Amino acid sequence: MRILPFRRSSSPALPLALLAMVAVPLAGCARTATTKGDVPYVARDVGTLYTTAKSRLDQNRYKEAAILFDEVERQHPYSIWARRAQLMSAFSYYLARDYTQSIQSAQRFISVHPGNRDAPYAYYLIALGYYEQITDVTRDQKITLQALNALGELTRRYPNTRYASDARLKVDLVNDHLAGKEMEIGRFYEVRGQWLAASMRFRTVIEKYETTTHSPEALMRLTETYLALGVPTEAEKAAAVLGRNYPGSDWYEHAYKLMKDHPVQQAALIPPGQPIVTPAVHPKGPPGEPSVTVLPSEADGTSTTGTPANAPDVTPSTVGSGAGAAPLPSGSPR
Repeated sequence: MRILPFRRSSSPALPLALLAMVAVPLAGCARTATTKGDVPYVARDVGTLYTTAKSRLDQNRYKEAAILFDEVERQHPYSIWARRAQLMSAFSYYLARDYTQSIQSAQRFISVHPGNRDAPYAYYLIALGYYEQITDVTRDQKITLQALNALGELTRRYPNTRYASDARLKVDLVNDHLAGKEMEIGRFYEVRGQWLAASMRFRTVIEKYETTTHSPEALMRLTETYLALGVPTEAEKAAAVLGRNYPGSDWYEHAYKLMKDHPVQQAALIPPGQPIVTPAVHPKGPPGEPSVTVLPSEADGTSTTGTPANAPDVTPSTVGSGAGAAPLPSGSPR
């Protein structure tokens, strides 16, 4: 293979043209790029890349900054700036409202550097990415549950960080949102007269989200549904809990009015000695035949069962037989 000798160019315009061709992509690639695939690979030192990305971030050009931070990781993966650039990329995507990319960048940082001191911030960015995507209660709440799980993981792993303090506040807001979804479904069932399904939704609010702002209404709705289901005692219990915890609320006033209009009817007490179940009346036989029941007669000395009145008492003194036999209570008729 023949190697051509290097010759110095006699024209100074050629080196200047080559320098301009290299400088143009360096200065303008991030200005026109919108996705990672639009960025041509131009070898640059890590300091130039990181400084340019930080400059774009300060200029509120978040998408371009995120792409340049990704270039730092791509071109210099073993540099100490690459680890920092991963977090800055996640932060830049978050500011650009590209929450999916922000979550992916933060998750990649955690998978590569799980024990890094900035790991709590990466978990915080993941939780914020889900939290910002929470929609209203009329839509599916899958993202809301993901936000709750991410916030919970942050507080469990790093409970003493400042990020965990903010996460706890957001957990309360997320639980309130999930309770609102249950109330929305419960009211939907209640309007259509599906009382049992509605009561189950309201009970979920009381059992899982009892500290939210929806608890007073859930207790009042339970009072309504229990009255509609015909179990006034349960309605009375729900109204009593509402009055004990939220005595001055409008929901308690409404529940109190409902219970006043539908008072609980107490069953009459059965006097002692009176059987709870009325004895069955034996039907009489056909005409011309004697009745099945034999009336007692003092003259012939027989009882209703045909047993002589002076026969010895053979009534057992215990209920059952064997080792588990229990004596009859004193004063019980034999």
